[in-house]
Parts: sequence; C-alpha cells; structure tokens
Amino acid sequence: MRPARGATKSKKRVGRGLGSKGTTAGRGQKGQTSRSGVGGLKRLGMRHTLLATPKIRGFNSLEGKMQIINVGDLGKRFIAGEVVTPRTLAKKGMVKNGRAKVKVLSEGDLTIAVTVKNCQVSAGASEKIVKAGGKVEA
Repeated sequence: MRPARGATKSKKRVGRGLGSKGTTAGRGQKGQTSRSGVGGLKRLGMRHTLLATPKIRGFNSLEGKMQIINVGDLGKRFIAGEVVTPRTLAKKGMVKNGRAKVKVLSEGDLTIAVTVKNCQVSAGASEKIVKAGGKVEA
C-alpha cells in the first residue's frame, strides 16, 4: 500500500542558496522568517500554545488550603458529648475530605459540650468550646 498519486509532497528546502528557489531562497521578501536564526518557538509552532496556556501567578502551597468550620455549625450538627474530628466532620458533610486540615473559628454560639480533636482551633473558638463544657485536644 502506498499513498495515492499526488498525495505526498516533498519538503520545501528553504534557505539553501540561489539555485534552489530563486534569489530569496524560498524565504519570501522581508520580515522575521526571511532572516536566519528565527525564534525557535515560533518556528516549532509552540508560540500560540504558550500564549494560550494560563500562567500560574504567585505562591501555591503544596499542603493545600485549610477547611474552615464555625463553632455555631458544630452546635447544629453534633450531639452533646460527641467527638469532633476531621473524619466525623466529613461523615456529616461539613468538609469535603476527612484527611484535610480543618480549622475551627469562633463565629456563632455553642451550647453543647463537644470534644475537638486533630483540628486547629482559634483562640476565640477554644474559649467558647471550654465555656460550653467541652474540651480542645491537639
């Protein structure tokens, strides 16, 4: 099997002297592509790809963002005496992932005693948890 007649074309040999394609050697008149040493990216066809791709600006941490929970939300979803961990929060649908870092903030009021484990807790939130009769464990 071979390609149909006229389907294949030989490569245009550009810049090989006057004898091959006339006085400009197949490069046309003026401009960037007529000169020697054209930028490699333009020549390879990657310039458009590079310009089209989004550029990542600033700092991106490898640890990922911390998931935030408010003290008021704990009072709505948990029963008195329950233990609050990232896994239990994930089971109740309050955070996306049970293995991600969680921080408890002080917005809202807490009326039940809960034990908070394996979560970072702000100073105001820990104060409200202890005031309600709960504990904060590291």
